[in-house]
Amino acid sequence: MHREVLTELESLVSEGRNPRTDDIDRMSPADLLRRMNDEDSLVPAAVEKVLPAIEAAVEKITHALRNGGRLIYIGAGTSGRLGVLDASECPPTFGVPEGMVIGLIAGGDRALRQSVEGAEDDESAAVQQLEQIGMSARDVVVGLAVSGRTPYVLGGLRHARKQGAVTVAVTCNPGSPASEIAELSIAPVVGPEVLTGSTRLKSGTAQKLVLNMLTTASMIRLGKAFGNLMVDLQANNTKLSARAARVVMQATGCGADAANNALLLANQDVKLAILVLLTGQSVPEAKAGLERANGVLREALQASGYDNQKTNID
Repeated sequence: MHREVLTELESLVSEGRNPRTDDIDRMSPADLLRRMNDEDSLVPAAVEKVLPAIEAAVEKITHALRNGGRLIYIGAGTSGRLGVLDASECPPTFGVPEGMVIGLIAGGDRALRQSVEGAEDDESAAVQQLEQIGMSARDVVVGLAVSGRTPYVLGGLRHARKQGAVTVAVTCNPGSPASEIAELSIAPVVGPEVLTGSTRLKSGTAQKLVLNMLTTASMIRLGKAFGNLMVDLQANNTKLSARAARVVMQATGCGADAANNALLLANQDVKLAILVLLTGQSVPEAKAGLERANGVLREALQASGYDNQKTNID
């Protein structure tokens, strides 16, 4: 068994030795940090090369979320933690309900804080977790595995595909088993790590960039932004309350008092407050308009007869 795994690892780009860092243990801190920074600078270019694959995934995710489906990440170790992180930030950022974007990790919640490396070898674990959350054909399941060979992820992807769900593999090794199982493959090639096999470095950065794109682009297409403003953010702490007021001010050109008053009337609904201020509609009228526009502020403005050119958002 170990011999088979050794053979597999030898073929992976992410497990190769980096000739540019074979002397890092003898470098000064300044030189070591410069070398790491040089390697990190290669990541955006690698992600750029797979933008068409990311676009295809965004289209699938947007369609699923618009039609009652969910985005589900599955991963182990660093990959799993990144998925959980991205999922957990969607409700406060985009105002989506808990459970629309879900992160599952091998080893469960304990693995978020402690290494449970052996959990990644259990193919059935992901299947059990997916069944527990009632995964269906309406969902999109994204398998996160730098190597593309993690049994936990492979098991989850196989199960999801059998159930008719859209499947996406995010790896850093093209042609991996995960890429062959999944309907869509996103595989930025960032090259060998600064520290051989430590895929929390460049590979982890690449995965984070991809996840940023998957959720942010999908949410924007669902109407969660007005221009580049987060109009569905949840103002549930002091900082976010101030940000909500600032968004209203930026979108409408009003002052702080007017923004705060509008938010109070709109029960802290940023999108609703903006619509009320720009159109002069009552809260019930604006709320009904937003519902008819499926929550897309720009469409609600157009339907009201308001000239979008008058706003601060082009």
